[in-house]
Parts: sequence; structure tokens; C-alpha cells
Amino acid sequence: MQALETLRVVDVSTIFAGPLAATLLGDFGADVVKIEHPQRGDSVRSHGPALNGIPLAWKQISRNKKAVAVDLSRPEGQEILLRLLSDADVLVENFRPGTLDRWNLGFDRLHSINSRLIIASVTGFGQFGPRANEPGFGTLAEAMSGFAAMTGEPDGPPTLPPYGLADGIAGIATAFAIMVAIAAREQTGEGQAIDVALIEPILTVLGTQITAYKALGLIPKRTGNRSSINAPRNTYRTRDDRWLAVSTSAQSVAERLVSMIGHEEFVAEEWFATGRGRVEHVEELDRAVRDWIAARDADEVVEAFSRAQAAVAPIYDIADIIQDPQYLALETVVEIADDELGTVAMQNILCRLSDTPGQIRWPGPHLGAHTDEVLGRLGYSEERLAALRSEGVIA
Repeated sequence: MQALETLRVVDVSTIFAGPLAATLLGDFGADVVKIEHPQRGDSVRSHGPALNGIPLAWKQISRNKKAVAVDLSRPEGQEILLRLLSDADVLVENFRPGTLDRWNLGFDRLHSINSRLIIASVTGFGQFGPRANEPGFGTLAEAMSGFAAMTGEPDGPPTLPPYGLADGIAGIATAFAIMVAIAAREQTGEGQAIDVALIEPILTVLGTQITAYKALGLIPKRTGNRSSINAPRNTYRTRDDRWLAVSTSAQSVAERLVSMIGHEEFVAEEWFATGRGRVEHVEELDRAVRDWIAARDADEVVEAFSRAQAAVAPIYDIADIIQDPQYLALETVVEIADDELGTVAMQNILCRLSDTPGQIRWPGPHLGAHTDEVLGRLGYSEERLAALRSEGVIA
């Protein structure tokens, strides 16, 4: 049994945030129908590396989804969507605000057809406000949220992440919002609209910047790999030219660390008793840790930290992740059978449930792979499907 196997989801969103939300639902059994344009497909098919011309990002983010190719700008395509939504539980979309209304597919009409439908809308800036109708991407959210301003070296430029950070956070937040709406529907019997703006969920993970600014006027500064709330916390190079990350977020860990490297005198200092105090002496602490680590090989450092129950981790690239014993034990990386590539590796389910675990049933399918199956379920005859295909409405 899978927890969401009775849930029917229609995903008409593109790129990353909306599709990721639908992927997470599909991982736990939801029947997800992914609708793409018959000619262009989802833009993610052109993102990132490809093997034999087949996009690898698509294989992961569209896993467990049935691929249906329908032109939603055409009246015939809109009719197909209406029929799909008549008994669906969730619609995930990321059109600019007003697009569904222009197609006569706004919330009021959809709710009149299916009052239990939950409509999750993911946009750059939300459904209202002065920038609501502007194109919005994760990069803009990373810039506007304060993330870039506080990321990078103190004397360097603001730094953007090399991946879809804001999109990923928004995707997880959208999946959470959908589950909250489903729980509410159990009480009310009614679906509702969900409005997720990319610029907001990322704020949630950026700490207390809003609260601290409103209360104290504090604006976070770039600190490189150091922390503004505790020390020592940094990356350090070992004698054998490897990099390690050290954290002392807990007071007990900070005490064990400095004692291990031969600086027990720090523990007796009044300033050492708080993270704020240690930050004020970060140069002194950083120098002590840096010098101790620089005089030893990485394996020796990691072993010493382990004995002292202090917190350290190697700086990994993906080649390290694949062979790390902890990731292997968790089965974080799995090989999934694929009809185009034979097998494809990807990250396993986001979390483990003891009684209703998730499962990757298949990777992202080729464009329109399930069009006939899904539309046949809606009652479309072979003749009608052939006519729609010849007209370019489906593929």
C-alpha cells in the first residue's frame, strides 16, 4: 500500500517548482498525469546533460508520471483538461495569473465542475501585487529573498546558487500545502486554491533575518563559510589537500572541539559560553582550528573528531556521494529500469515511511507516452484520438 494511491493529480506546470511538487506526490503513490505541449514538451527536456539525446533531468523530475501531450491553448485541448479535472483531486499549474481565466478554466468554473478539486498555483510573485504578471524564476527569488546578499565572501560579490534552490524549496512547500488542503477537505468536503510565490518559501529557510531587522535593524552580511551566529564554523584544508567542514552549533560540541585541539583554555573564557561570544572571537578560534587541521591528513582529522564526538564532514562532490558508506546504507541512490536508457540512476524517495513507503515506479517517460491510455480512460475513441492527433491537438 502507498499512502496517496487514491489521489489523482493533473500536472500542467513546467520547469521545476510545480513539477517537483507533483513528483513528490507521485513518489507516494498518487496517479499523476503530466500534460505537455505536443510539439515543445516541458522546457526541462532541454535543460542539463543528456544521454543519447535523452534529457536526464526529465527522467528524475517526471518519474512516476503519465506523460500526456495536449495543446491547452486549443479549445479541444481545454475540453480534455476539463474532463481530466472532473474527477481529479489536485491541479498543479504555473501559468501567469489570469491565464486559466482567459481559457475559461478559472477557479470558479473548475470548482463548479468539481467542488473537491484543489488548485495549486506556483508563480514567481504570487497571484496579486504589482509584479504578479511578470515572469518569475528561481534566480529572481534567490536575489530578492536576501539569499544572494548574504552568500559569498565578505569582500566579494553577492553569490547565486548553481542550482534551482528557490524552485526546490518552493516545490517541497507546494507539496506540503497540497497535503494541508487535502486534510482540510476531509473536514469541509471542499477543495480550495493554493497560491505559492517563489519569492516566499525561500525566506522560511533563511533564518531570522526579518525578525532581527524589524527588532534591531540588523542586515545580514556576507561571511563566506563562517556563521554569523556561532564559531568556529568554516571549511578547512587538510595536509593532504582535502577540504573538511566543521560546525559547532551546540555548546557541548564547541567545548569538545577546542579541548581536542589542545585549547582547553578557551572553555574557561566567559565569551566562549555563547555562540554570539564565540563569533566575536572568530579570528582566534578559526586560526586555532585551521592550524590543527592543516597539520594532519583528512582521515586522521575525521577519526579524531569522531572520537571526540565533534562535528566534521568532508566536502563531497557527486563522485564521493555515490560511494559514501552512509549514503549506501540509506540507499539514497537507486538504479531504475527505463525503456529508453535501459537503467537510470537518481536520488531515491525524499524520506522513509515505515508502513506506507514511497516508490519510484518508472522514470520520466517520452513525450506523449500515455496520451492514448489516459484519453481512452476518458472515453475518447480511437477515431477521435486519430483526428486530434492529425490536428496537432495531441501527440
